[in-house]
Amino acid sequence: DGSFGTDILSMLDKLQTLFSDFDSEPTGVKQKLVAEAAGLVGRLLNTPVVAPISKPGAACVIQPSASGPVTEKIKELKRGVQFVKGVGPRLEAVLNKKGIYTVEDLLYFIPIRYEDRSRRRKIRELKKGESVSVVATIMATGESRYGRRRVFEIVVTDSTGLLKLKWFNFKTRYMSRFVKDKKYLIYGTVSAWGRQVEMIHPDLKLYDEDGTEDRSVNETADESTGLLPVYSQLERMHQLSIRKVVLGALKTHSSNIVSAVPEAVAKRHGLLDLKSAFELVHLPGAKGEAAVKSAKRSLAFDELFLLEIGLALKRQGVKRSAGIELSCGLPRVVELESALRKKLPFKLTASQESVLKEIKADMGAPHPMNRLLQGDVGSGKTVVSLIAALVAVGAGYQAAIMAPTEILAEQHSLVIKEYTDSLGLKTALLTSGIPKKKKDSLLASINEGEVDIVVGTHALIQKGVEFDSLALVVIDEQHRFGVMQRAELKKKGIKQANGTLLPPDMLIMTATPIPRTLTMTLFSDIEVSIIDELPPGRLPVTTKILREKDRERAYDIIRENLKKGSQAYVVCPLVEESEELQLADVMRTKERLDVLFGGFNVGLIHGRLKSAEKEAVMASFKAGRIDLLVSTTVIEVGVDVPNATVMLIEHAERFGLAQLHQLRGRVGRGSGKSICLLLAQWTNSEDTYRRLKVLEATEDGFKIAEEDLAIRGPGDFIGTRQSGLPEFRFSASLGDLGLLKSAREEAVAHLETDPFLLSAQSATIKEVLKARWKERLELAEIG
Repeated sequence: DGSFGTDILSMLDKLQTLFSDFDSEPTGVKQKLVAEAAGLVGRLLNTPVVAPISKPGAACVIQPSASGPVTEKIKELKRGVQFVKGVGPRLEAVLNKKGIYTVEDLLYFIPIRYEDRSRRRKIRELKKGESVSVVATIMATGESRYGRRRVFEIVVTDSTGLLKLKWFNFKTRYMSRFVKDKKYLIYGTVSAWGRQVEMIHPDLKLYDEDGTEDRSVNETADESTGLLPVYSQLERMHQLSIRKVVLGALKTHSSNIVSAVPEAVAKRHGLLDLKSAFELVHLPGAKGEAAVKSAKRSLAFDELFLLEIGLALKRQGVKRSAGIELSCGLPRVVELESALRKKLPFKLTASQESVLKEIKADMGAPHPMNRLLQGDVGSGKTVVSLIAALVAVGAGYQAAIMAPTEILAEQHSLVIKEYTDSLGLKTALLTSGIPKKKKDSLLASINEGEVDIVVGTHALIQKGVEFDSLALVVIDEQHRFGVMQRAELKKKGIKQANGTLLPPDMLIMTATPIPRTLTMTLFSDIEVSIIDELPPGRLPVTTKILREKDRERAYDIIRENLKKGSQAYVVCPLVEESEELQLADVMRTKERLDVLFGGFNVGLIHGRLKSAEKEAVMASFKAGRIDLLVSTTVIEVGVDVPNATVMLIEHAERFGLAQLHQLRGRVGRGSGKSICLLLAQWTNSEDTYRRLKVLEATEDGFKIAEEDLAIRGPGDFIGTRQSGLPEFRFSASLGDLGLLKSAREEAVAHLETDPFLLSAQSATIKEVLKARWKERLELAEIG
């Protein structure tokens, strides 16, 4: 009847056509038809139209669900911070330096702690170091001098004693604001000058005799007498000024705060709506710490829920894109794998076989593989990746393996070349240190398809590196590479005649253990395989925590092992001596050990050496010409010297558990008993001791990772540079594995009922998701 536009009618016709012969189609085609139909439905829902309703002559406007008003609210929150009352150009620049650019950023500027102003003390009860409130009367005011410094002082009393208040760098006009014989509510941190208790720069406000607080009397006062938020410092801004700006943004824009978590989900988990959560976090008053904790939990759940929704959607998109279908049953593939297995000096573990099965299934699918291979130190990830490379080569394509350091790339190249040469395949090493003439010749061979497997560093993604038919990319130690670097490798896939690009399969490997629940989130858009079994015969590494007084004992253990013909590492946190950090450095340590270990050859390696120098040192160490190697963490990954049986780590307290576990993995790779000595210089820190004791108790990387997560938070496991995920405003919430699990389960359940977010309830989720993630949704699929 003309009520619908031509475009909409066309889309409706297309929808009908898509399902005309649906039942007879194979599963793969059905999935593509459903995906295409979902896209059309999405376009229809976002197209405003005038459609007839029941009453003759009446009409209604069909809007794209609730996204209109939600979009407008989000736009208001995305306005520049300069639109907040009290924020001028100077303050805007200060906020920008802190990463606060929008109104939303300011709302998410969460207090780092709270002052409890409800705790009241008598002056005689005051203890040095505590922050409390005191109700007292002014006895005297005046200006004093301490050397050349002018100090404004007030003496107050509450009949139990005297308290002195001091202000440095004060403004003269403040002096007249404080009235003798008046009673004030005073809040500050107690200090002492001799036997006199005092407070430096406290907050004061008049106190009525009926027990209620009156108006603020100086610029450092605040209306709250309960929990008061304390924010991360913004240059020289006083906390009161910061509070005014944040609360100004909250007051003006609280009506624009949109909760994306469905109401039923929020009710199930006892969550607050975002508006209430922000109000409690920034203005808790007398509501208490439990209320603040609940508010922070609600904000964290909101972020995690949206993250899980976004990753799940991205995962669907990755699976639907076209990729290279590699058949693992081709005669050449079977032949190469069979020949390799015969040459291996060991049999693959059941865990390796299981992981290989998953990888082969992915490579045989019509969409790109995007798989993370996790395996503890020494679990045999390299041989699994080599077999995957043989699948690509056997099918007539090329494979590339990218390592984070030249030492590791060279080692991979040597190990792989030893096998591939005997299989009649060509493996080449590409690093930035290769001479230009040799490099040009190598690049030409890669481009022409003469090289089957290319092992390299960042040089693989440099301009001028073109592959003939790259079907598989293996990235070792994924956390060392940024998202954009992985994206560059994807662009080097197979260019088809019509100009489209078939991206290569991506296998990402890591020996950095990540707790399983956290893995499901950080890599929710990637399939995850775990090698959780070490090769048979691998001896455990004994780990001992030592203090400085035990240093000679540590040297004796090293000396005993060297005399037996073994080798050892000494790892230091610094390359050179630092005036700021009193830590061991490799330069001075090498000089000292040259003297202490006379008769043994002491070597030195660190990141500042040129590539050729590092390679020469490692070659000498592997050949046994160096007995004791002094090193920084440059040897953290991939270095394989079976004869090394002792590692001493200086200042072990300075390293994360995951890094210590990686370093420890450099020993225990041979048939001899090995030991790792953690020489710690902690200052009686319970957390430090507890962390290091975990390493003494277990070699299970996943148990270690979970303990590190509980103690230190998720910093060692995630960074937006590595993961491609949006920046977490509540990254500490990732340490709450229970909350993380709940958010993930709810997101998965929601998408099971509405996989393309087409319902009215999902419209808000979709709008907030787009606003929060922006272009980062595109980066997530790279892994």
